[in-house]
Amino acid sequence: MTNIDIKSIRGFSNPLWIFFFCAVVTFSSCSDDVIEPIEKDEAYNLQTPSGFPKMTFDVTGNPITINGIALGKKLFYEGKLSRNNTISCGFCHIQEYAFTHHGHNVSHGIDDRLGIRNAPPVQNMAFLSRFTWDGVGHSLDERSLVAITDINEMDSSLPEAVGKLSADSNYKKMFRAAFGDENITGERILKAISQFMATMVSADSKYDQVKKGQAVFTSEETQGSALFQDKCASCHSGELFTDESFRNTGMYYNSQYDDRGRYRVTLDWNENMKFRVPSLRNIKHTAPYMHDGRFYTLDAVMNFYSENVENQPNLDPLLKQNGHIGIPMNMQEKQYIIAFLKTLSDKNFITNPKFAE
Repeated sequence: MTNIDIKSIRGFSNPLWIFFFCAVVTFSSCSDDVIEPIEKDEAYNLQTPSGFPKMTFDVTGNPITINGIALGKKLFYEGKLSRNNTISCGFCHIQEYAFTHHGHNVSHGIDDRLGIRNAPPVQNMAFLSRFTWDGVGHSLDERSLVAITDINEMDSSLPEAVGKLSADSNYKKMFRAAFGDENITGERILKAISQFMATMVSADSKYDQVKKGQAVFTSEETQGSALFQDKCASCHSGELFTDESFRNTGMYYNSQYDDRGRYRVTLDWNENMKFRVPSLRNIKHTAPYMHDGRFYTLDAVMNFYSENVENQPNLDPLLKQNGHIGIPMNMQEKQYIIAFLKTLSDKNFITNPKFAE
């Protein structure tokens, strides 16, 4: 999308400004209709794709609007939210990789500090109930606060961010367009970002097209789909391809990051090494995999589940059946499943200019 130096444009109410702004900055709805930021803000119709669960995003407490999305997008890519103005949300959530931190086992933040977890994809957030590997996050409106304040990510604070943005006349105009006045607050920053993130809906993969009768699986993909339903769908269920449960899948404890998953939240040893089941949509583009990015290929993931699952005391029962630890799969079956997993890739989502910086 074309970048605009709005600082050089005077007078928010000037008709020429409105024409220029609307002509260049455009947003699309869930359909192909173009929705443009306008002087008088309007609601954005966030539609639920067929088969998706009910929306969890609180549109009552945070109504999604055209100008709110425009502001949220700018903030998503805004380095000023970090202590030294270098790290934005988009730094770790890169669109072409389904908004993950491609190539990094765990997130790299300010001053090249390392986090302890792999950055999860940012997609279909408006339909999820939990947003972190350990489930500590339940509200999309609050998710960005963690990144802004975490010492290893942005290492800043809302008051510091408010101070920086308040010194920018362009932001004053955008906050007025989105919220009715120029008052910049921490709450408004978080709500604008979450409005933008809520619009990041991925539901146009080959899998989706096949369900609509618009495409046909290959023989390998068809066999992979059947195997997936038999061996994987108990956890990666529904149209989001996750039941959002917490499970110990037999991954060894990584002392480098000292992350025991759900246990960090509950301090219940029965939940040691339990992590939230991630969505598999766009998985072809989101390597490396697992909570600490330990596997760089889907083949490695398949080999882990068939051969290297640790028999830990609270290992998920689904991974210890009939005297077998893990998921029984031969090499051919693994390749069929991978073929199916690749049909979950949504090219339109990872190339859509309405999400681009």
